Amino acid sequence: MFQRRKVIGVMGSGTQAHRERVIPLARWIAEHGYDLLTGAGNGVMRTAAEAFVAVAGRTGISIGIVPGQATARGYRPRPGYPNPAIELPVFTHLPLSGKQGQELASRNHLNVLSAQALVILPGGEGTRAEAALAARYRRPAILFGAAREFRSFPEAFERLATLEEVCDWLLGVMR
Repeated sequence: MFQRRKVIGVMGSGTQAHRERVIPLARWIAEHGYDLLTGAGNGVMRTAAEAFVAVAGRTGISIGIVPGQATARGYRPRPGYPNPAIELPVFTHLPLSGKQGQELASRNHLNVLSAQALVILPGGEGTRAEAALAARYRRPAILFGAAREFRSFPEAFERLATLEEVCDWLLGVMR
């Protein structure tokens, strides 16, 4: 019988890694048999993917939604994408991000809609756009970190400060 894969999205800064939170989270996701989805870039995305694929014996895969552009000469992913720890790159022609992260031509829609649950770490305009899209699409999502790190994020989501709280929340959502 067909069984849909269980995918957890980890969203966050493309420049800051937040290693102390991201590495144990990504390892937990791998150890529990889930797939990991990121935006395939650097920062939180790369740290999560690297920690995830480093788990021996895991059954899940590292998926990355890769922004790019279709031109008269063919397809071109954004420079630096996908990061080396992405096992299944999903190449999209949607180039927008950052300030334009909620526009229809942003790959953020795919990031948000492709995961059954989203863990959002601190980040810039692109991460805030993903959180806003998660609220718009009513996707299960939480913010992982201190409340002060999420002052400009949508109020719709619970803010969890510890890995244990995040993992408990994920277990409830992923049933």
